[in-house]
Amino acid sequence: MLVSNYVYSQSCQEIMEFVKSEGLGRTYTSYASSAISKVTFYEIYHEYRSYYFAIVCFKPNEYAFNCNEYIYQVRYDTELNYSMNYYNSAGEAFWNYIQPYSDVLGCSPSFN
Repeated sequence: MLVSNYVYSQSCQEIMEFVKSEGLGRTYTSYASSAISKVTFYEIYHEYRSYYFAIVCFKPNEYAFNCNEYIYQVRYDTELNYSMNYYNSAGEAFWNYIQPYSDVLGCSPSFN
């Protein structure tokens, strides 16, 4: 089964479950952020190719302990870029390095 074909034929929840079950995630927690609780990056190998994903956990409000997860398929260097910048501002790092890939899977929230 080709990962990209599998991914594009599934619902967002199914994609997220697949990625979590196939990969080992590296999580970056944002304690000071009012919007982003954490971001977990996954790299999945299939047929000599790597696929990269970020699962972003957004807080419904700045005081919430729970969060809502959304998945993005990203470039190979997204984790490195995010990890070098999220301490200064998780929100800014998200907008610069993850949000540009929101249309790849179509599983991201709508921001107005």
